Amino acid sequence: MSTAPAEETGPRSVLYLAGSVYSPADPFATAVLVEGDRVAWVGSEEAAQAQRSRADVVVEAPGALVTPGFVDAHAHVTETGLALSGVDLSRATSAAQVLDLVADAARAAPGRPVLGHGWDDTAWPEGAPPSREELDRAARGAEVLLSRVDVHSALVSSALAERAGLRGLEGWDGGALVARRAHDVARDVSRRMSAGERERVQRRALEAAAAAGVAAVTECSAPHVGSPEDLRALRALSDGGDVPEVLAYWGALARDEDEARAALAEVDGAGVLGLAGDLCVDGSYGSRSAALREPYADLAGTGLPDGHAGFLHLSADEVAAHLVACTRAGVQGGFHVIGDAACDALVEGLLAAEREVGTPALASARHRVEHLEAPDARAVAELARLGVVASVQPAFDAVWGGAGRLYAQRLGVGRAAALNPLADLASAGVPLALGSDAPVTPFDPWGAVRACTAMSGEGQSLSARAAFLAHTRGGWRAARRDGEGVLVPGALATLAVWSVGDLVVQAADARVSSWSTDPRSGTPGLPDLSAGAPAPRCQRLLRAGRVLHDSGDLAA
Repeated sequence: MSTAPAEETGPRSVLYLAGSVYSPADPFATAVLVEGDRVAWVGSEEAAQAQRSRADVVVEAPGALVTPGFVDAHAHVTETGLALSGVDLSRATSAAQVLDLVADAARAAPGRPVLGHGWDDTAWPEGAPPSREELDRAARGAEVLLSRVDVHSALVSSALAERAGLRGLEGWDGGALVARRAHDVARDVSRRMSAGERERVQRRALEAAAAAGVAAVTECSAPHVGSPEDLRALRALSDGGDVPEVLAYWGALARDEDEARAALAEVDGAGVLGLAGDLCVDGSYGSRSAALREPYADLAGTGLPDGHAGFLHLSADEVAAHLVACTRAGVQGGFHVIGDAACDALVEGLLAAEREVGTPALASARHRVEHLEAPDARAVAELARLGVVASVQPAFDAVWGGAGRLYAQRLGVGRAAALNPLADLASAGVPLALGSDAPVTPFDPWGAVRACTAMSGEGQSLSARAAFLAHTRGGWRAARRDGEGVLVPGALATLAVWSVGDLVVQAADARVSSWSTDPRSGTPGLPDLSAGAPAPRCQRLLRAGRVLHDSGDLAA
């Protein structure tokens, strides 16, 4: 259900006069009138003169672009807030730099836990992360948890390991690195906070999303990620109306309809849309826990056994049972799927569920799959046939795809080149929705659109327009909110005003990197996302007519 503003703040009727308005109602629109929580009118600036009498305020933004607000289709709000509040390890280029940052944080707040996020050891000269003893010395004995960039493993100090009771848990050998069950337990202990602290970190994350032009955030929670209390608190914050809307999923496994209803009851009051999100079939490439058909290519010196091919957390039978349970309970089901062996389990589970409930029921449920980095041709065809939505993160390819980067290191060049086949998915008719997986990558919707236009896999790029639609309308459709994410009269006034450079139209064939500023195309223009072009900047973001973010640059 759409959420209207909790209260009226500011003028009720605002007429925006811009350089362009991205609207299917008028490809040449340059003005939009907002009345209350709705778009009242869209048209040309000349025709807008007749609308001035309806407006309490006229905002003149010549050269600006007005678009629907973006939807981030996969994020972790509390984790993102903690990352933004903690030590930023994303720029650390060595284990030594990580230790220096930990030492700085420990000196600044003696005795307090040191929480950090974003380290990536792929290219570190040491070839390994710091040891537990090194962390203990840097932190002066304080509790430390440093999550890897993929949030599937972390580094912990002795103090935190002891309080969390990690001894004997799967994924901890007594060193600094924790994974699997030990990682889940350590993360849970490190993130316990008061209600006030929780609200502060959640609000910080949602405000960062709003500043990036994201009007709705899809929270992919799960029992191993957060708690029902955390999810209810997040939903209550969203319902206040002054932050982006939260579209919530709870990744709890259900083996039958009764278990599905029990899992939904556990998070009653959180507005959960389904048992989906981070219900993990496998792990991640960075932590070498994604489930593969063949072993990882870079096992030498890792301490992992020869032939290690990751971990399959759910079987095809469990996938099938969950999908059947969710279909019968009338909610979306879904899974986190990264590796090709995990994708095999997903497809076999889908086919088994289809035999149980029938094709129409399964397809109409609009189940979801998160990440989906390694589908083969068979998987693409079955996902399209069964109406499964692919919630994908193109920024992953921008950061880790291509020669010499993480994917090629972990998998080898051949397997890495086949990852993230966005064009194949789109061509087959698989509905796409784009997200960040924040805090894994930041809220940056235009960056995601740009990444889609320059995928590392040959022939797998999308046009900017297709990517933009996947990041706006596609995000709403993935949550079964059809019809939202467009600026037409009568629609919710959930929109963003952008400072941009040139507006261009990309060639219909995304494989051809050509752009045009010719208005005769009749296609609404988008910002120039080519190399060297200025990044769009959000000047104002509305959610159902209510201002969530204002840069202060727009003059009435």
